[in-house]
Amino acid sequence: MECSRQCTSIASPHSDSTAAMSFFGFGQSADIDVVLNDAETRKKAEHKSEDGKKEKYFLFYDGETVSGKVNVTLKYPGKRLEHNGIKIEVIGQIELYYDRGNHHEFVSLAKDLARPGELTQSQTFDFEFTHVEKPYESYTGQNVKLRYFLRATVSRRLSDISREMEIVVHTLSTYPDINSSIKMEVGIEDCLHIEFEYNKSKYHLKDVIVGKIYFLLVRIKLKHMEIDIIKRETTGTGPNVYHESDTIAKYEIMDGAPVRGESIPIRLFLAGYEMTPTMRDINKKFSVRYYLNLVLIDEEERRYFKQQEITLWRKCDVVRKSMSHQAVIASQRFEGSSKPDHNHGDAGDC
Repeated sequence: MECSRQCTSIASPHSDSTAAMSFFGFGQSADIDVVLNDAETRKKAEHKSEDGKKEKYFLFYDGETVSGKVNVTLKYPGKRLEHNGIKIEVIGQIELYYDRGNHHEFVSLAKDLARPGELTQSQTFDFEFTHVEKPYESYTGQNVKLRYFLRATVSRRLSDISREMEIVVHTLSTYPDINSSIKMEVGIEDCLHIEFEYNKSKYHLKDVIVGKIYFLLVRIKLKHMEIDIIKRETTGTGPNVYHESDTIAKYEIMDGAPVRGESIPIRLFLAGYEMTPTMRDINKKFSVRYYLNLVLIDEEERRYFKQQEITLWRKCDVVRKSMSHQAVIASQRFEGSSKPDHNHGDAGDC
């Protein structure tokens, strides 16, 4: 009878849920928090999530050290938490939306914070990853996402407890040594002949595109002309290649019919548009390229256009004293062609 009463007590629907959880081995749990050592002073950057919302995350550069603390707070004081180890990871990964089951990791660093055992009280663990290589810029596109995050994990036999912390990485470059202008003549035989010129082929993200368009021959009735900035994202390889084009900006440069010999100036400020640096064959998974698209429309709504690829890059706008030596060297790179310059001052643009 006594055994029967005990069994009835365990199975009773009115028994305490915590006691029941404890009986099945879920009695203790914990909250995990990751805190950076320089959280109060580190700059934050806005980054768009997959659903289009903008959030601010801590900003890092290639070569910078990542350090901080992992706080493991027990939910029920007095109860021990058995675990199979505690660790912290720095991960950089690429996710292709058409292949969501696979995450392609290009950075994967891990440090063990505690060996298998048990926690009898809340505890804080220090960590440091020195001069972490972060070769690519954070990016969220239409078919691909490149992200960096820290992940702290308390390993357990049945279910791990983990916490992720997103960070944003920007890639920096120096001003390219060779930056030739773009000059082309285009037209339709015996109808239209124009010459256009842009002052450079490589622009930093807050640069100004300066140029001009010169009409050598006009025998069709044009009514409108504009320059578009087009972003083209390419993902995948072989049969699984996807191309997505997005018009970032439309800039009207003429409204009305031009005459022969007329010259139209162009001055397009890039700072107001959301763009990333040009990305070419990132980890053999995706590319992001930018184009200037000159569009002419005649009175019969026929469109004539000419595209020209430009290279975009991110200029250093941080104080050098706040950057590690490795980050300064990384900021000197431009498509692998520029050599580090160790004679720059401590502040200002790279």
